Amino acid sequence: MKKVLIVEDDRKIGLALFARLRANGYEAFIALDAEAGLKMAIKHRPDLVILDISLPTRSGLNLAAQLRSLPMTTGMALIFMTAHHNIRGFQTKAAELGAVAFIEKPLKDGELISVVRMALAETPTTPPATPSQENTSDSQKSGPLS
Repeated sequence: MKKVLIVEDDRKIGLALFARLRANGYEAFIALDAEAGLKMAIKHRPDLVILDISLPTRSGLNLAAQLRSLPMTTGMALIFMTAHHNIRGFQTKAAELGAVAFIEKPLKDGELISVVRMALAETPTTPPATPSQENTSDSQKSGPLS
């Protein structure tokens, strides 16, 4: 199971992202500030870190630079988020730090998971049909509403 760390100071946004990630099969962690994010990145070694640009004690960009400087966190994929309207400078700095994506809040439906999959180089998969499903006629199939 891929691990994703969310560093987001808005608890509601963090919990919403957490819920979406968990519902899509990711192990997720939330940090509410940069210091907690650094500690959790070192402890949990996530495959991906989703960073808010604006955090209370220091910026997500600053945290990303620190993550890149430490041997145990340097290879983590990074996605940046922001609600800022003038993002060009942020995008440039994020790219310099090796960000795989930069998304604006509020996120569009489905955007989080598609960006996470891209960042982790995953492709959406459909579970293979079991032999019993392949041989069952449509009239015999039952679904969650049957």
